[in-house]
Amino acid sequence: MSTQADADRTAVAESRLFEPYRLGLLGLTNRIVMAPLTRNRAALGNVPSSLAVKYYAQRASAGLIISEATQVSPDGQGYEATPGIHSAAQIEGWTDVTRAVHARGGRIFLQLWHVGRVSHVSLQPGGQAPVAPSAIRAMTKTFIGGEFIDVSEPRALRIDEIPEVIEAFRQGAANAIAAGFDGVEVHAANGYLIDQFLRDGANKREDAYGGSIANRTRLLLEVLRAVIQEVGADRTGVRLSPVTPSNDIADSDPQTLFAHVVDQLNGLAPVYIHVVEGATGGDRDFGAPFDYVALRRRFRGTYIANNGYTLDLAKAAIETGHADLVAFGRAFLANPDLVARLRMAAPLNAPDKATFYGGGDKGYTDYPALDLRFD
Repeated sequence: MSTQADADRTAVAESRLFEPYRLGLLGLTNRIVMAPLTRNRAALGNVPSSLAVKYYAQRASAGLIISEATQVSPDGQGYEATPGIHSAAQIEGWTDVTRAVHARGGRIFLQLWHVGRVSHVSLQPGGQAPVAPSAIRAMTKTFIGGEFIDVSEPRALRIDEIPEVIEAFRQGAANAIAAGFDGVEVHAANGYLIDQFLRDGANKREDAYGGSIANRTRLLLEVLRAVIQEVGADRTGVRLSPVTPSNDIADSDPQTLFAHVVDQLNGLAPVYIHVVEGATGGDRDFGAPFDYVALRRRFRGTYIANNGYTLDLAKAAIETGHADLVAFGRAFLANPDLVARLRMAAPLNAPDKATFYGGGDKGYTDYPALDLRFD
């Protein structure tokens, strides 16, 4: 005789969350996405290590993996031991990762990153000041020497330097495809450089990249246009975080700002938007009310919902059409076989917060899996 628990497990397993999904030209085995997770374990030269190869391969059962944030240039780095995608050694290191993920039937995008003002002079080439839309210091911290310290005072990017930033994203996208990635995600969220340009709290420029919403959106659109021209719209996504306070970011009217952003993105047709709903890694209802349903309906491509999703919330998001895909972050950190655990409604490993940033295999590749094939 079947039990209620058996019935519940059957209902979970039959959820559309576990159905295949077509993302542009790419076939995904399910609708579960591994969100980007900064782990500060890159090797010398900010090259992905052999541990990273194992880490990502363990999690290849996700419908799509989005890599940890990866700097597109040396001045785009904001935290120690984060990987890059601007040197031959970095490309080679990432090639080992993508080969391992593909060998297990997985799909993986690289997240393209420039931190802007969220950095420290000790990480910048020649000890220079980090760059930003305006010379406004962020009240936030970065990770250096095994601890969190205050970020440095930035300088405002000159307008003649902005094409160099755009080119770094374009080249980073090209390098990612050369390394075997299935696509790229432009990081325009969480208070980093592109997000800094978007927000009136961080962008006080009086030129073509500041002032009006149209001007503040210009850098994002120019970066997206360059990346899409390089690798194709079907291999380009973008991450947004409309109301997060991460890294001291704020805007006076996020609903109007991001409605405009999405309207403009529709003209470029990236394959998805990956939206952090609420405060990144925190309160889903943070700040003034924001209409994510309206944002989702406004965008013509795939909508990836992110932030604090449980199995029940994820199932509901897919069933109601709120989201096409759902991203999980910390749950993937501690559960290499998260898809199997969710499908079985099995207990999840608890993440070890002490090992989130920096270190070796402990809290990185040593979390137990239900299915030994993922060990």
